[in-house]
Amino acid sequence: MTENQQPKTYSIRTFGCQMNVHDSERLAGQLEEVGYVPASAEAKPDLVVFNTCAVRENADNKLYGTLGHLRPDKVANPDMQIAVGGCLAQKDRGEIVKRAPWVDVVFGTHNIGSLPTLLERARHNAEAEVEILESLETFPSTLPARRESSYASWVSVSVGCNNTCTFCIVPSLRGKERDRRPGEILAEVEALVAEGVLEVTLLGQNVNSYGVEFGDRLAFGKLLRATGGISGLERVRFTSPHPAAFTSDVIDAMAQTPNVCHQLHMPLQSGSDRVLREMRRSYRSARYLKILDEVRAAMPDAAITTDIIVGFPGETEEDFQATLDVVREARFSSAFTFQYSKRPGTPAATMADQLPKEVVQERYDRLVELQNEISWVENKKLVGTKVELLVAAGEGRKDAETHRMSGRARDGRLVHFTPAGSVVDRAVRPGDVVETVITYGAPHHLVADGDLLTHRRTRAGDNAEAGLRPKTSGVTLGLPGFGAPAVEPAPVSGCAL
Repeated sequence: MTENQQPKTYSIRTFGCQMNVHDSERLAGQLEEVGYVPASAEAKPDLVVFNTCAVRENADNKLYGTLGHLRPDKVANPDMQIAVGGCLAQKDRGEIVKRAPWVDVVFGTHNIGSLPTLLERARHNAEAEVEILESLETFPSTLPARRESSYASWVSVSVGCNNTCTFCIVPSLRGKERDRRPGEILAEVEALVAEGVLEVTLLGQNVNSYGVEFGDRLAFGKLLRATGGISGLERVRFTSPHPAAFTSDVIDAMAQTPNVCHQLHMPLQSGSDRVLREMRRSYRSARYLKILDEVRAAMPDAAITTDIIVGFPGETEEDFQATLDVVREARFSSAFTFQYSKRPGTPAATMADQLPKEVVQERYDRLVELQNEISWVENKKLVGTKVELLVAAGEGRKDAETHRMSGRARDGRLVHFTPAGSVVDRAVRPGDVVETVITYGAPHHLVADGDLLTHRRTRAGDNAEAGLRPKTSGVTLGLPGFGAPAVEPAPVSGCAL
């Protein structure tokens, strides 16, 4: 780059789950390693990257519609580049450049580390580059990452999935489960904490089956305890565990490790044992509820959330009532509810008795109404209790109107609070930690309108105020082991603007 040359700018648009959000952090880290800088909100970027999801039925339409909107920009500026990656790219492959020939690069879930090279190759050859690998080329942890938050970070413990749920296309797009070694995970967490991060979420498609690759079925509980020993790390979460692989040692680790939050997100999918069999979910409703009983016996304050699919092929009214019965008994603090979405390539897509849209919608509405009632009752029980909040950025839609800020309690609940009182030290920032008392419970959030009880300024808050976010280098593969990493934590290149 010459002295007067401006660096190229990029924008990443992420669709779908936490896996994709974390992959986008890795993509951003790579781009910045080769000289790109984030585009401002007002400017048109030199590079637009779409990190796609293929789980929902309208994912294809959403992507191709958005690509269509970008075509005039590409015509006006042929040097602009467009890249498409993620699960939909893995599925559609060369179809993307057939339907949108103005796309420059298509890459899959197994080669996100190839993006900079593919961009340069497309520029040099003046033609689209499509590279889709069938197995993992580089474990994502070996890639640099530009983190989205100054105070909370994702840390991947595994990629891929060994299950065969009939509704899910993810295993065919993400591949078989690959586990990171414990020392790598702990090294990455230590590197993040060194940058001021207070909270990490351990991430895996079936996070509690961690260890299957190196033959230790108790590995995830050990990992939770080891992560709890990292000085300066205040909160540990994980998502999403599979009920069939859930073991009591994980519950013990949650209850006995002080910085592991008493929060559990565990997909139910259906309360009907018949539907669970059709879904190839290898547990039944009684087993699921037994896990919840064990969790609450060990941690009475635990907040439990879930995923539920309504309208799976062949679901009867009796099946649906079984789901409502489990929801009533489980008393979830909240639930992510989905209408069944037929995905080509999955066994469920070819099953008989696909339900009419109006039937699915009516059942979905009943489920949402029931869960909202339960969530509201459970949240109202918390009025008058003291909570510790990690102050968040951008989670309260009406904060500007009410002058409230938002934060997450240790159990994961969203709390809108008033940042006032004699304890406030200058100003409350995202990344700071406050204590307050709940004054109102709504179905989807809590409110705390009294003066703060405590306010602790943190390095994460300093970084948020300065507009700085951690940028961590990759962590290479090593041998299994728990406790302190055998090598020093991966080098940290500092915060990037």
